[in-house]
Amino acid sequence: MFEGDARLRAGDVIAKVFAKKNPGAPASDIEVEKKRLTDAPLVIGIVSFTKPHPKVPPWEQELSAGASAMNIVTAATALGYGACWLTGWFAFDRDVLDGLGLKPDEKLAGLVHIGKPTKPSEDRPRPVLSDIVTRF
Repeated sequence: MFEGDARLRAGDVIAKVFAKKNPGAPASDIEVEKKRLTDAPLVIGIVSFTKPHPKVPPWEQELSAGASAMNIVTAATALGYGACWLTGWFAFDRDVLDGLGLKPDEKLAGLVHIGKPTKPSEDRPRPVLSDIVTRF
């Protein structure tokens, strides 16, 4: 969980990795990376890991992290908060994950940003359902 100064400390980790991997990046781009977790007062990182289990395959264990993230978004929204589940390049970058303290076998399924809504949510373009649904 990132709140208060922890959001800025995590942003420093993200910005340092970005700067190292993009040596020609302008200072303004590095500043954007530094502020990645500052749009909401609370950001919850959803960490996923798998372990051998006789009945629950790794894929199902990974899906449970996504279900957890979506349930957090749904609960926060039901309580009147604005909530958004996001990732970004840094959610898949091992150097960032290490810098945030994740163990080598852990992944970041995403970050749920929670705060007070300042404007109505706008839906993203979605595919036509008939283009993606198959009936058996």
